[in-house]
Amino acid sequence: MTEIAPGVWAAALTPLNRNLSIDHAACAEHIRRLHADGCAGVAALGTTGEANSFSVAERRELIMHLGRESFPAERMLIGVGCCAAPDTVALTRDALAAGFHNVMMLPPFYYKPVSDDGLFAAYATMIEGVNDARLRVILYDIPPMTGFRLGVELLRRLHDAFPQIVVGVKNSSGDWSAMEATLAAMPGFKMFAGSEQFLLPTLRAGGPGCISAMANVTSPALAELYAAWRADGADALQAAAAQARAALQGFATIAALKELMAARTGRPSWRRLRPPLVGLSADDAARLHAAARGAGLL
Repeated sequence: MTEIAPGVWAAALTPLNRNLSIDHAACAEHIRRLHADGCAGVAALGTTGEANSFSVAERRELIMHLGRESFPAERMLIGVGCCAAPDTVALTRDALAAGFHNVMMLPPFYYKPVSDDGLFAAYATMIEGVNDARLRVILYDIPPMTGFRLGVELLRRLHDAFPQIVVGVKNSSGDWSAMEATLAAMPGFKMFAGSEQFLLPTLRAGGPGCISAMANVTSPALAELYAAWRADGADALQAAAAQARAALQGFATIAALKELMAARTGRPSWRRLRPPLVGLSADDAARLHAAARGAGLL
């Protein structure tokens, strides 16, 4: 079985139909473009993909459709984490049945505070419920959404208990010290940074890469940075990536990225979001366009 590919991964947006259902054909087209633009892989049904605004049935249907597209397994990561373990198990089994063995698994995030013992039990319940040796899990640590962190000791405990299955983590804390601690404590464990702003530090510390929302619109530049990270010009490329990200500061990230996709493709349908998310106002869209042109994004 091919391991998850190192490099820059896109946390893919999810295009929607007029009735706000998932546009399966446009989603597959978007993933193909991201692969072609240099992404090592694509994470579907994550935070940027509005996964928790879709029902389990809708997510299962998308996984089935993506399975028909013959995407390389090592270049796909399917978001499967739900608050209820049976839902996570069902989504994970569907991913495996569709040919995708790499999944990104949120912890149950509703109840707080929770102990490491509780989080370990939750993950063990889900992994043992799937009961499939093909499974490879990237844990999803996103404290701004869950309200807690997956600390190094919990990561180590899960990796020790399921060494062939729990193979990495996406750290979206925004805290480089936490990422650095994981990289130092767990060599070989695939600690993907949750933002391209930490791509070069992650690579230099022995990590595999990043899983980035910005890669929806900056994948060629980020692929160039990954390819050149050992070269003299890597710091300048990293600075350029940070500048591109700065263009979105002050805007709702998913709405801003969808606005940029609409402007780039000429497809107004890209502006559709599932409530409670809403699109940018006309004034905000104009300000975003100006900032994006200054950063070379439009």
